[in-house]
Amino acid sequence: MSTTETASHFDNLEKMSVNELLTNINQEDKTVPLAVEKAIPQIEALVKAVVEKMRAGGRLFYIGAGTSGRLGIVDASECPPTYGVPHGLVVGIIAGGDTAIRKAVEFAEDDFSQAWQDLQAYTISNKDVVVGIAASGRTPYVIGGLETARKNGLVTGCIVCNAGSKVAAAAEFPVEIVTGPEFVTGSTRMKAGTAQKLALNMLTTATMIQLGHVKGNKMVDMQLSNHKLVNRAIRMVMDELKVDEAKATALIKRYGNVREALEQYQK
Repeated sequence: MSTTETASHFDNLEKMSVNELLTNINQEDKTVPLAVEKAIPQIEALVKAVVEKMRAGGRLFYIGAGTSGRLGIVDASECPPTYGVPHGLVVGIIAGGDTAIRKAVEFAEDDFSQAWQDLQAYTISNKDVVVGIAASGRTPYVIGGLETARKNGLVTGCIVCNAGSKVAAAAEFPVEIVTGPEFVTGSTRMKAGTAQKLALNMLTTATMIQLGHVKGNKMVDMQLSNHKLVNRAIRMVMDELKVDEAKATALIKRYGNVREALEQYQK
């Protein structure tokens, strides 16, 4: 049995007070960053592979089912507003299609061939990277997608939460974050999901920094799609150029982008 399916360290949960439940969940959650830390060398290898492909014009695709698929979609959807990259640069695909984002689609994850079919809609090629996300490490949708992608010359990676899984065996750059039993036995949206989210944060953040979308510690290419982000951009310009708010506001209004405002002002 996979460790994510083994019995919780806690029992008689229904007899716990709310405080006991929250405290014990938190105790389990504290173990997750330490599990991720052990996987940093694997995450590093995957980041370097993704950066190399993206510098050559490639894209990053996530494939997953259920919670894992949704986490991939969340990570992909946040890259354009955060780093100003095209929406098609990082793509999340979930078993069962967009319907499955909000509602479980029965048996969608059990189709071995569907992930590769789903990827075809994006004219995928060996310029791209496919990363499978599966807490269990045995999801047929993900295994089939990775195996077929690899046969077709694509770089493949994965994020799983069990050691020695079939998903990891199918990937060239596996990331194995062994999170152990869940507080509620088998509920991998908890610790395993948290570990996957942390790894995805690390993967795309490190990649985007390597690709030059951060200056200092600031998101200079972010899309200014709401008042909060416009105000953040103004503060960035004020801090970087040592100008007052009125000048920074005028620069942002004129150029519509932090990077452009900084570069044009410094010419």
